[in-house]
Amino acid sequence: MAKRTLYKSNEKVISGVLGGIAEYFEWDKSWVRLIGAILIIFPGQILLGVIIYFIAAAVIPEKPSHTSKRDDSEDDDSVIEGEFHEK
Repeated sequence: MAKRTLYKSNEKVISGVLGGIAEYFEWDKSWVRLIGAILIIFPGQILLGVIIYFIAAAVIPEKPSHTSKRDDSEDDDSVIEGEFHEK
């Protein structure tokens, strides 16, 4: 099994932390963002949630633009999809 790494999402809403967590666990980004927002603004814990979020934003690295080994070919622009027939 390939080793997965947690990166910030390129589809950012604020800093890409919750989107990156969703991509890492292969969960729906909308649900993770909704649950994350609820946990961050939970009554009485807003400051703690915001602090944890910004620490995560500072610690989680940006997704590299080019990698030497790609596992997901659907994001690879160099792959041409289609059928080719010989005559």
